[in-house]
Amino acid sequence: MKLTDFKALTFDCYGTLIDWESGMVEGLKPLTRKVGRELSRNEILEAHARHESSQQLQTPAKNYRDLLPIVYKRLAEEWGVTVTWAECVAYGRSVKDWPAFSDSAEALQYLKKHFKLVILSNVDNESFAGSNERLEVDFDAIYTAEDCGSYKPSDRNFEYMLNKLETLGIQKHEILHTAESMFHDHGPANRHGLASCWIYRRHDQQGFGATMHPGEMPRYDFRFNSMADLVKAHRQELGQQD
Repeated sequence: MKLTDFKALTFDCYGTLIDWESGMVEGLKPLTRKVGRELSRNEILEAHARHESSQQLQTPAKNYRDLLPIVYKRLAEEWGVTVTWAECVAYGRSVKDWPAFSDSAEALQYLKKHFKLVILSNVDNESFAGSNERLEVDFDAIYTAEDCGSYKPSDRNFEYMLNKLETLGIQKHEILHTAESMFHDHGPANRHGLASCWIYRRHDQQGFGATMHPGEMPRYDFRFNSMADLVKAHRQELGQQD
């Protein structure tokens, strides 16, 4: 199997293209500064993952920008901190401020020359529009949790994507699902018979950070530690020099 075998790359966005963990940690500072003890970065991220995943199951049709305020409220309760609803809402609106990884925009601009580029993301359309400006590329299709009415790892999201891509003339065997999260993306990609590429952004860190533990590790067909490494491998397949 080679990267050049595929017609379309379907991307998770947050954690793969957008550095959501740094964005979360920064956006949560008004809360974490109130906590009476030092919280490690992973402690913050793992608590966020627990409450986010639970809330997505509980209210699958709620937009991400409206779901995050509830996560903020739950975190405040867990850490024994009093917050206002306005503070919770402000966190929900912070997604547009989350930074892109330094290699994302350039990599996407290169890949756009060779593949259809598609987003499948656990976010709302308004929040993604802000992130898309940071990624500096026109995606061929964008499928959000708001569009699907559910959050990954629900099979509904992947079924929605596959059905819509078929209308664009893209078949399942032509798709390489490209993502960081084993829990949100590679597990359901396995269930749907999709080839997948792991962008292992957390390769130098312990644990799963802002995503839940996937349980049994899903399989994947390619692994790179960055988008830049993916581009390098594709160039090598084409016989191009860096």
